[in-house]
Amino acid sequence: MPEPIIRVRQLKHIYQAGSQPKVALDEVSLEIARGSCTAIIGVTGSGKSTLIQHFNGLLFPSAGEVIVDGVKVIARGVDLRLLRQRVGMLFQFPEMQLFEKTLFDDVAFGPRRMKLPSAEIEVRVNTALESVGLAPQRYAKRSPFELSGGQRRRAALAGVLAMQPTVLILDEPTVGLDAEARTEFYTYLREASLERGITIILVSHDMTEVAALADNLLVLHQGRLVAQGTPRTIFAQADQLIGWGLAPPPLHELFVLLRQQGVPLPVDVYSLEEAFAWLATHSKLSRSSS
Repeated sequence: MPEPIIRVRQLKHIYQAGSQPKVALDEVSLEIARGSCTAIIGVTGSGKSTLIQHFNGLLFPSAGEVIVDGVKVIARGVDLRLLRQRVGMLFQFPEMQLFEKTLFDDVAFGPRRMKLPSAEIEVRVNTALESVGLAPQRYAKRSPFELSGGQRRRAALAGVLAMQPTVLILDEPTVGLDAEARTEFYTYLREASLERGITIILVSHDMTEVAALADNLLVLHQGRLVAQGTPRTIFAQADQLIGWGLAPPPLHELFVLLRQQGVPLPVDVYSLEEAFAWLATHSKLSRSSS
């Protein structure tokens, strides 16, 4: 397993608002590999958003520890501004935070706050815009509000990429987008991750997207980490997922129904490609035995 970039040990977080403290995370321990794409799944209220806000110091542990790229987040003297440059975060509907007159100025906002030289800012902005499919010669001087919804979402992603984070956290990043815009967003996200070696942490309710993108899944239920593993191993536990209020992607549910109807589809078949390969082999064997 690649070296962990994030280590969490016995993390507990208690919200103190009101007369009844609420335990949002309880004894959570995990590791996230450098360069991986890890998805955090669970029903609303399971602790997903609380967990990811510990990764860049928006929240601090009530107990336990969080170490990001060798930095203990709660340690005295930690430069949180530097940490948040390393750990970029894209919340739901990030295009609502676009506010500058031009797309260039919006993407340049973070690098300018880092007090980088103008020449480096220009390179970063243009590179970030290119990486999300918004050619700077065409889009840099346009108003962000002239763009489509999918383009604005990608513009917000460019603003985070321009700060050159080592970890990128996305909280339901495609909510509200149509199918074409979702596909475009994830295509550019995957390319940016591969080109830059960024570690991706994804919070999503869309199990199909999770299955397609993630190397590893973390399942939260009532503030506890109840399962972790590859999408293949997690989605094979259909009954357990249902018990946690989740459901496998529709493709996996189809495979389960086919097996229930007597189709001898192996349990380790995970994707359409594997299903077609098995079908071709099974058909050849059937013809040769007849």
